[in-house]
Amino acid sequence: MKRLLIASVSVVLAFVSLSFLPVHGEDALYRDVIRFHVVAASDSEEDQALKLLVRDKTLSLLEERLAGVTDRDEAAEIISSALPEIEEAARETVASGGKESPVSATLTREAYPVRYYDGFVLPRGEYTSLRMVIGEGEGHNWWCVLFPSFCAAASGAEDDYLAAGFTDEQFNVIRRDAAPKYKVRFKILEVLSDIFGFSY
Repeated sequence: MKRLLIASVSVVLAFVSLSFLPVHGEDALYRDVIRFHVVAASDSEEDQALKLLVRDKTLSLLEERLAGVTDRDEAAEIISSALPEIEEAARETVASGGKESPVSATLTREAYPVRYYDGFVLPRGEYTSLRMVIGEGEGHNWWCVLFPSFCAAASGAEDDYLAAGFTDEQFNVIRRDAAPKYKVRFKILEVLSDIFGFSY
């Protein structure tokens, strides 16, 4: 009896965990956006300044290569193939600042918290990310949207986002006044509605 009760509770919890579903199309955003994440060696002024120099060097290196690219997979392939060059350029940048810290650059899936920008908000979730770590990576980080290319500041107008490569659907997700909302949907009822043809 106890085992049956535990099993029942587990099933209910599993259904509940599947019940809170995004309703604004965040899944397309998670799939199509590539983030850029740079982690400084430490929080010293020098290391924080080097972090920004590495950021600028990397963006400069990728800007021309990603210009005109509208396909996410193509953008990911371009970034991936450039990783050795990105690392080398970053190491040279750090060395020019008098440091010999190693730099790693990887294209990976990474969990991000919700991030508020001037005029838009990116929901928390797992995104493909160009992650760069300088030295021990113990300092504050910096991040932006690498693809579609939106690391530069913008006025927040819709035309800016569309020009950067966001679709209308993605723009509606990231608008500051359209932060992700969730509604409760019970999976078992969705399954039954499909079987018996009632609306849910």
